[in-house]
Amino acid sequence: MQTVYELLNTINSPEDVKKLSPEQRVQLCEEVRQYMVECCAVNPGHLGSSLGAVELIVALHTVFNTPKDKIVYDVGHQAYAHKILTGRRELFRKNRTRDGISGFPKRDESPYDAFGAGHSSTSISAALGFAEAARLTGSWDKAIAVIGDGALTGGLAWEGLNNAGSSKSDILIVLNDNNISIDKNIGGLHNYLLQVTTHPFYNKLKNTIWNSLGEGKTRDWVQKKVIDTKSNLVRGSGGALFESLGFRYFGPIDGNDLGQLTDTLERLKNLHGPRLLHIHTRKGCGYAPAEADPTTWHAPGRFDPATGERIKTVYPADRYQDVFGEVLTDLARRDPNVVGITPAMATGCGMNRLEAAFPDRFFDVGIEEGHAVTFSAGLAAAGMKPFCNIYSSFSQRAYDNIIHDVALQNLPVVFCFDRAGLVGEDGATHHGCFDLAAYRSIPGVIVAAPRNELELKQLMFTGLNLKSGPLIIRYPRGIGEGIQWRKPMYKAVPVGQGEKLMEGKDVAILGLGPVVNRALAAAKRHKTDYWVGPSVYDMRFLKPLDSGILEEVSHCKAIITVEDGALKGGLFGAVSEYFAGRPNAPIIKGMGIPDRFVGQDTQKAQWAACGLDEESIYELLVGMMKNL
Repeated sequence: MQTVYELLNTINSPEDVKKLSPEQRVQLCEEVRQYMVECCAVNPGHLGSSLGAVELIVALHTVFNTPKDKIVYDVGHQAYAHKILTGRRELFRKNRTRDGISGFPKRDESPYDAFGAGHSSTSISAALGFAEAARLTGSWDKAIAVIGDGALTGGLAWEGLNNAGSSKSDILIVLNDNNISIDKNIGGLHNYLLQVTTHPFYNKLKNTIWNSLGEGKTRDWVQKKVIDTKSNLVRGSGGALFESLGFRYFGPIDGNDLGQLTDTLERLKNLHGPRLLHIHTRKGCGYAPAEADPTTWHAPGRFDPATGERIKTVYPADRYQDVFGEVLTDLARRDPNVVGITPAMATGCGMNRLEAAFPDRFFDVGIEEGHAVTFSAGLAAAGMKPFCNIYSSFSQRAYDNIIHDVALQNLPVVFCFDRAGLVGEDGATHHGCFDLAAYRSIPGVIVAAPRNELELKQLMFTGLNLKSGPLIIRYPRGIGEGIQWRKPMYKAVPVGQGEKLMEGKDVAILGLGPVVNRALAAAKRHKTDYWVGPSVYDMRFLKPLDSGILEEVSHCKAIITVEDGALKGGLFGAVSEYFAGRPNAPIIKGMGIPDRFVGQDTQKAQWAACGLDEESIYELLVGMMKNL
């Protein structure tokens, strides 16, 4: 029986939230939390962080005049309550589906989503942009950055803090501290200081005193003494650091205490200049299973909302991330110089296995992709053998580091780009579409894409034995092909060498990555139906290309390239460049991700939409071979 949501069903915008009494808003928080659990139990999403941020979001929409005032969430994992309260309550039941809403803030989805956030550490910079635009246009709209869930570890967040603190912009940053606690600062004195420092009379008096001192050395000396004294009082909470950057620091306070939070935000709203409110929230707050195991319940999959029992997914084959984790751990057993580096994705990428077996050779650097790459470069320069695992989409943040700190110095770092290609429900912000085109142009970089689990294993072993230059191995999210990969011994793959999978006539299919398997199935089906089929090759390496295979297929009438990456600049581009200007060159047709951002859906539906499923490849073959 579906729960009756007495208050929630009356909320269609933040204006409805403002009309409620304080007691009703407490009840609303409970209903939002219960609704979130109910929806995510059958339609999985990022649950833990959003459960902890319910009171914060209710308070923000109570105090501020959204969407005129701009709230920027960082990361979007916190923002489910925001979506539910801003006219998307029923659509939330279809969160992260093709016909539903995005799992992250998205500007073209709602005017209440001030800024898109699929990754992290962007909120402060974006909110500063809103604050400065308000100043320049005289609008007096408020700009609020809500940063948490580890996002403050990112370098971009600190660049934003540095700029915002020195700019004197009218910006409020809410630090949602729900994981790594800065030392607690609680008790009567702390609460008293919080009330005093946010009180309008105190701030009016303070401004009067500063103005009466005028400009000059006297005012500078007095201000320094006051700041030093206040910093000593809040040093235990981390406030001194933010004060030193130019922020007025408030907190920490209980971010799940709606009354205190609303009162504090109301006071801070009318202050000016850079302010930072530090709140403590409990990840998974209000749902016992999530509070007990916040890591698992960050994104728990399907579960029974009544008991919290997770519904286990039975995979028909090993996932690529599990293959990576097991192989890396085994390589570390064999070679004491092997180390693993991840920017806060240990469980997601499978490196938690290495952490359990060799904790001193495992490095989770936080959400710092650029640092992860340069740190790996330093390890390689010192003689270690680093395996740096980054989700393909997020590797884009470290592009410069890969060029300048690794490739330019010819250092043997093995980059494993998980979630390459189309990733499913997380949508455009998480697709690994651009890696092939982006990294192919960098001198000295080897770019490889295994077609199955065994090839991933052997390519990792190949990387272990490289003496110079970076190797990028990119592979998809999800399950492999179900082949046996544990028993075969390690065998290095010759760099730049592909493999012929099927003999054919007139047409050659050149594939890269697991999509080769769908191309091979389509080719075999064509041969069964029409008694003739194309040749099929697994190129295995985008760079260096197997020139032997290219010369072999140069006598074909047509070539089809198939890749789970951007059509522009990837395998299609490389093969087209190879044959450019040749007389009587084959017709070259490319199949890949088109020049658009692909929306959220299941992986299989996305493959079909981009023409990368078996049926689409088969239909192209039928038409092409008929017309040759």
